[in-house]
Amino acid sequence: MEVGEVKKVWEDVKSELKKTLPSHVFDTWIMPLEAVGYDNNIFALLTVHQMAVEIIRKNHYAQIKAALEHVLQREIEFSLNYDADLAEKYKKEKQKEKSKPKKEDETSKTMENLSQMQSFSNLNLKYRFDNFVVGENSRFAHAAAFAVAQNPAKKYNPLFIYGASGLGKTHLMQAVGHYIIFHKPKLKVRYIKTEEYVNELIKNLQHGGERNARMEKFRQKYRNIDVLLIDDIQFLESKTYTMEEIFHTFDTLHNNNKQIVITSDRLPKDIPTLPDRLRTRFEMGLVVDITPPDFETRVAILKNLAEQISMKIDFEVFEYIANNFVNNVRELEGAFNKVSAYADIEKVDVTLAYAKKVLNCEAVKKAITIEKVAKIAAEYYNVTLQDFKSSSRNQKVSSARHVAVYLAREITGKSFESIAEYFNKKHTTMLYSYEKIKQDLKINKELDRAVSEIKNKVRE
Repeated sequence: MEVGEVKKVWEDVKSELKKTLPSHVFDTWIMPLEAVGYDNNIFALLTVHQMAVEIIRKNHYAQIKAALEHVLQREIEFSLNYDADLAEKYKKEKQKEKSKPKKEDETSKTMENLSQMQSFSNLNLKYRFDNFVVGENSRFAHAAAFAVAQNPAKKYNPLFIYGASGLGKTHLMQAVGHYIIFHKPKLKVRYIKTEEYVNELIKNLQHGGERNARMEKFRQKYRNIDVLLIDDIQFLESKTYTMEEIFHTFDTLHNNNKQIVITSDRLPKDIPTLPDRLRTRFEMGLVVDITPPDFETRVAILKNLAEQISMKIDFEVFEYIANNFVNNVRELEGAFNKVSAYADIEKVDVTLAYAKKVLNCEAVKKAITIEKVAKIAAEYYNVTLQDFKSSSRNQKVSSARHVAVYLAREITGKSFESIAEYFNKKHTTMLYSYEKIKQDLKINKELDRAVSEIKNKVRE
């Protein structure tokens, strides 16, 4: 294909992409690309930004490939490389444009925002609203986070998101920051993990040098901003001085009408030693939860992951992974990444048989016994295995036994007869326990959280 034809194809592709990609993404990453050839079914593109190669391949590979195939009406691949000479030419053109008395270029603004994101804000590019898969488990939390991103400090301040580890709290929180930086570039955003905040505070409190000056600089770092994102606030537990600092930082920001977003693995009232004055402040805005994703959402997450790397995978593979990794999004992604990485290295298709071979879920399940599940459930509820096997009708024991039976069935896959034999109960009693917890999980958030925590402990 002649160069002129290649460039014409690329113009058509850009027209397709402009319809589907956000304007800031299109202007920053797609517009500067230059088409230079089409040979051996590979469409060659050059970029003027070094970081673009990684970012485009990670976030927009599938969209570009689909648009190229739509225009050319055939399956193709594309290559993307950084060109230093083209970059220099692009830089000179931008300098000429800057010397003209006109409005600041939108692309330049976006690049500045990107730079701010990576350095000042401490955000990760991969956590965005457009790649967060919304399910019934996260619909309300997603809606609240997006509302905050669109109108910081106007509603839901603070926004407190809680849920077990690996469900997407950090993703949503950083998506808020990501959105604000690109759509409200004048606002200063800062993300910090509570553990990192504690370590930074301790470092500044150490004797020697200008301690007072260090502490003042530290305080201003987190108070002279517009949006503060604090991750894993439960690590504040028992850290008295840190809680004092967080309290004053919270008040300073809130009184100045600045947005605060907080995540935790539990409700404010369930964080031991948290002072009432902090607890009431955390609860004064909106408290929302994220629960483990249901089967349909887990499948949607897996399909989304496959699309991001343009890997064709049979639906039955998604079903298999979704049925065996149910606790959280993190372990679901881990299972998918393991299968896709092995397949890429061995250059094979991802079939159901291959996924079973790599993940070996059946062997893992066999290694977990009913007794192990029962023991961990008993420890969680502070009862004994003897209590489970006794005829006790104590409410605490009965409730804990119901959960242990449910988890024994879910995790080990053993028959109700086998479970009944272990617990020294009738088969019908085990069936009742299982169905009771299964129904209660649909409406009882606290139970859902407890079951997830026990599952994680069993699989450690």
